[in-house]
Amino acid sequence: MTTPTFSSATGSAAQPLSLAHGRLAALSWGRANAPTWLALHGWLDNAASFTRLAPRLVEALDIRIVAIDFRGHGHSAHSPAGSDYALWDYSHDVLDVMDALNIEQAVLLAHSMGAAVACLLASALPERVERLVLLDGLGALNTEAEETASQLRKGLLAYRRPLSRAPRYPDIESAVAARVAGGVTPLDTMTATPLVERNTQATSDGHVQMRTDSRLLKPSLVRFTPQQVLALLAEIQAPVLLIEGARGILGERAWAEKARQAVPHLTRQVLAGGHHLHLEPKAVDQVASVVVQHCHKETTGQP
Repeated sequence: MTTPTFSSATGSAAQPLSLAHGRLAALSWGRANAPTWLALHGWLDNAASFTRLAPRLVEALDIRIVAIDFRGHGHSAHSPAGSDYALWDYSHDVLDVMDALNIEQAVLLAHSMGAAVACLLASALPERVERLVLLDGLGALNTEAEETASQLRKGLLAYRRPLSRAPRYPDIESAVAARVAGGVTPLDTMTATPLVERNTQATSDGHVQMRTDSRLLKPSLVRFTPQQVLALLAEIQAPVLLIEGARGILGERAWAEKARQAVPHLTRQVLAGGHHLHLEPKAVDQVASVVVQHCHKETTGQP
């Protein structure tokens, strides 16, 4: 199989979508009547996470990709006051979009936290998931059972505190610089820019303000235990393509190895790049090539 090449069409603009009665925003690439993949972003990111990868896959595979802004992220609505942002809540966002688009069984292209959501859906509702393409993410953040009370305490106390105001910056460049400097995982300016541009809005005084719900920064009230996560991964029936960045969050860590071993049908590829390798200008072509070649092999039955 030769390595796919991608033309200048990979810079094509996305179509904005409003779904779930306006509650969820999304970006769409490709023909409206093409087979649809749903793309799920990571924590504090948004649908623009796929602005470099999606057009390449659309061109090579003749598919449609709809990238969701999860609740509280990007252009989607924030959760109502008093509600939480639990991992399983995002599963409802995916199911709501599937219902809105009349998708009975989906291919999920998912990064980081989005990969965790995809794994939950594939394990609990296997009839709704055709295939998983996971980008530097597998399973979910977890807490040992004996730490449950401590985790709950942190969450309860945090949720009782007043909400902080959304960060404001004098211009988009300053907002990008703040994301690069304060990111949980390393991120350069070119990689961060699409995420920040979608996640900011202009203010009346000429500044820019973050759209993200500040409650997303509060600790979870409850997390799965490691044993629960492994049990969920073991129930995934769909084939899984896991693409990791060599400088990503999985690697050869003991937990990552246990998680990979738990998945019944997993193909692993490690590529040069970081946690956001699908958005890194120097890594995205290689990510697209691996996905395209894997899909061709699945279609033709090649080993």
